[in-house]
Amino acid sequence: PYVLVTPNETRRKQLQQSKLSFAKKELDDLKRWKEEHRPGPIALVPQRLGGKESEAQVRQNQQMMLMQSKYQKKHKREEYVKAKKAAEEAEILKKKAIQREKAERLEVKKRQEEVQRREMFLEDQNYKTNELLNRLDVGLPKSDSCQIANPGPESTAWKRSHAYKQALREDENRRLEEMKQEQQRKAELMEFKQKQEEEARTKAHQDEQRRVNNAFLDRLQNKMQPNSIYQPGYTG
Repeated sequence: PYVLVTPNETRRKQLQQSKLSFAKKELDDLKRWKEEHRPGPIALVPQRLGGKESEAQVRQNQQMMLMQSKYQKKHKREEYVKAKKAAEEAEILKKKAIQREKAERLEVKKRQEEVQRREMFLEDQNYKTNELLNRLDVGLPKSDSCQIANPGPESTAWKRSHAYKQALREDENRRLEEMKQEQQRKAELMEFKQKQEEEARTKAHQDEQRRVNNAFLDRLQNKMQPNSIYQPGYTG
């Protein structure tokens, strides 16, 4: 259930009129406030606006700055590419040097093993030769046990075997000395070569560092003197 209340038309009209009058009063107050706070006339001293340069000169300066900016960007890009390429080349050279050193060490190791095999072979050969000669010497009379007035074929064979053993020893010693000298010469040559490579790498590193420093100084000078390449008369 609900109750229907009939609206009071008189009360409604009074409320509407009061709202309208209040809004009109606010509008009038706002208009009066604007009139009271209206800014007065502006009095400025006449003066010449703009810079000392002409528009054509300003346009020319802007064009020069734009060209300079493009040149600097291009120069930075080229320097970056050069530095990257130099770093890659240095890395490649470093890897090649490492591989070369490994190959040289492997070659030295192979030569040392070959020398050791030769020495072992010579020792074994001399041992077998001495063993054979000792077998041949069995049964021959000793020089201090008895005096031989007339040397026979046995003493001649003993002398020849003794001379043969002495020649073998001398030949073995000579070959060992030659191998040692050859190994020493190879070691000295390899040391000299490594020293030359180290000096070359040091010189290349110093040259690269000097080039990078010069490039940095050039860029710094260009930043400190931005208009140095656009002096009057420059046609580059």
